[in-house]
Amino acid sequence: MQEVRLDEVTIKVTKLFQENINGLHKITIVFPVRSEEYHDTAVLLYRKEFKVTIPSNNIEFEGRIVQFYTSITDLYKEGNVGEYTVSLLEKE
Repeated sequence: MQEVRLDEVTIKVTKLFQENINGLHKITIVFPVRSEEYHDTAVLLYRKEFKVTIPSNNIEFEGRIVQFYTSITDLYKEGNVGEYTVSLLEKE
């Protein structure tokens, strides 16, 4: 697993895709979220804009969420695990 930081929160991602769009970084991350983590993860993502850091690739930029979806919607039920997919684009 690779680590990505959104502000002060480190997320262990199972997939990381990187693109360059008109000279701006765009990343898409995929990571599991357990029912116990659902609330904190939702609150984090509602911020929409972050300092994005990928330590292993020496990448850092100010970005905003441009796409977000999850594999299931009932993560509030105990024991459920969903897969979140979040795309972030560097702010101009």
